[in-house]
Amino acid sequence: MVELKILKKSNECKARLGRLFTDHGEIDTPVFMPVGTNGTVKGLWQNQLESLQASIILGNAFHLYLRPGLDVLREFGGLHRFMSWQHSILTDSGGFQVFSLSDKKILEEGVKFRSPLDGSKIFMTPELSMEIQRAIGSDIAMAFDECVEPDASREYVEGSVGRTTRWARRCIEAHRGSGQALFGIVQGGFFEDLRERSAAEITSMDFNGFALGGLSVGEEFSVTTRILAHSVDLLPSDRARYLMGIGSPDIILAAVENGIDMFDCVLPTRMGRHGTALTWTGRVNLKAARNRFDRSPVDENCSCAVCSTYSRAYIHHLLSRDEMLGKILLSYHNISFLMNFVRELREAIAEERYMDFKTECLRNGLIGSNSLESFSSERMG
Repeated sequence: MVELKILKKSNECKARLGRLFTDHGEIDTPVFMPVGTNGTVKGLWQNQLESLQASIILGNAFHLYLRPGLDVLREFGGLHRFMSWQHSILTDSGGFQVFSLSDKKILEEGVKFRSPLDGSKIFMTPELSMEIQRAIGSDIAMAFDECVEPDASREYVEGSVGRTTRWARRCIEAHRGSGQALFGIVQGGFFEDLRERSAAEITSMDFNGFALGGLSVGEEFSVTTRILAHSVDLLPSDRARYLMGIGSPDIILAAVENGIDMFDCVLPTRMGRHGTALTWTGRVNLKAARNRFDRSPVDENCSCAVCSTYSRAYIHHLLSRDEMLGKILLSYHNISFLMNFVRELREAIAEERYMDFKTECLRNGLIGSNSLESFSSERMG
């Protein structure tokens, strides 16, 4: 199971330091969780993740159900053994992936769709999601919810909130006796009153932690921070709080200062595969011709294995020839950058210099000026 211990609350904002205990170790929070959708964080070996001090990663129930399938996962006794990973795993229920499909039919019982692999018919239900996550053997499973489109009407979102609540109850019932932690997910789109309703319904159930879903799905930054600031206080303070699908430094800062403990995103490895690096002075496009003769590292302020060894010019060359090593090196650097960024963020909270840290990020160009909008005296802890 999972237990959260709060170690410190900031005097500057609602940020907090904690320690999350699972059967596979301790996790210092706030924590960024690298995404390993198919049982792999793209471009990195598991021992590289360990060297970067990753204490928890994500797997995805939907994709792992498709391949390798429940028979393989059960044969190996779960994903930990299958992928040779000794630390914690959280699994997404597959709700977001299912609802991102264009050809689907949403029913009260679940969602009907065709497999993107072979076109076979699949009927995903809360009960099936729980069965998949039990077979995966993750430390933390997520309830099966409905993630609505950013432009969904109020009428539709209202109906979706009720459906997510009913599915959450079914998840709890199907999950009983599993010995696995289960987090509930609050939805409600961009409507504050519907967020309040969803939070009241979901937090009334006996979940081990709670997540905010349906944010950072294409809406403006100001909308994200408005709903975030309104919603976090609706979650119990003694349980882990998880904001799903965020990984850029500006949104991480907004999440942490509002009291979020956990967050994940495919951003660092996806950007790496497309030739972009995260640095302490902002994003850098290594595909750009200006890097052809550049002897400097990806980031002068980074001491990761990539920045300590290779030049921008060399990585630019690899990318220009579509060599997989270039994508691997940038993926490793980007994961390393975010792990270090969150580590320094935790240190800033511990030393009561969160706002100084944030101001420095702004001054160096790591975040934009709109990021400061997410902090106000009204949200002081």
